[in-house]
Amino acid sequence: MSSTKPIGIFDSGIGGLSVLSHIRECMPAEDLIYVSDTRHLPYGTKSPSHVKKRSLLITEFLIEQGVKSVVVACNTATAASITTLRNQFNIPIIGMEPGVKPGIENSSNGKVAILATDGTLGSLKFQELMQRFSGHTTIVIQPCHGWVELVEEQYSDDSDLDSVIREQLHPLMEQGVDTLVLGCTHYPFLRQHIDRIAGGKAHIIDTGEAVAKQLKRRLAAQDLLNLTPHTGTEQFWSSAPSPTTERIVSRLLDKPCVLNQLPE
Repeated sequence: MSSTKPIGIFDSGIGGLSVLSHIRECMPAEDLIYVSDTRHLPYGTKSPSHVKKRSLLITEFLIEQGVKSVVVACNTATAASITTLRNQFNIPIIGMEPGVKPGIENSSNGKVAILATDGTLGSLKFQELMQRFSGHTTIVIQPCHGWVELVEEQYSDDSDLDSVIREQLHPLMEQGVDTLVLGCTHYPFLRQHIDRIAGGKAHIIDTGEAVAKQLKRRLAAQDLLNLTPHTGTEQFWSSAPSPTTERIVSRLLDKPCVLNQLPE
């Protein structure tokens, strides 16, 4: 058995496209529907109740589109809403969490930094994750203010972009951190800058690939994979579409994209 129904993916903005890219690479036949909740960007500074409300509304919209699974491609939204979504909807719901465990496993000196938003770092889910895996490792928590906006606004001046990243990354490198965990789906789009500012001396952990593989396992277990000889398509929706965002999405995915207006 198989299913040709699409997979739904959502984030507060365009950061979740990093996860979409891993899903596309892992499952080329699947049709994908992506929702960017740009009007409510960023989730990391919003209250958990607000993020949960938006997550419910977007998941309901995706289910109305006939999706067979939903990927919450946002660490903050996962922390705020994943339990509620799984209790309310009877389809596989896949979430994100910072890669604390792979970060620890990849560290040579036991010094790991978690780069994330305030919303993720302040969540109960993240605290539980820390207690479960931290052990004897030194874990440095680093809120990365302004990094989401760097991706959303696509700064053209690399010196300004590097300045914002360096301000929050340099103290970590001075502490001897050798592993950087990207705890927000926007941050992989800054990876080259992060690597350069870290002098190429740090392992960089992006959990997007692991999420794509987990999604594939869940769909396979329920006979929901698209097994047809089909090239998957993508649809894009936004709560605040604009020509600028449309151009950015097209640039990040290296293909023409059209943003549809998400019903409010």
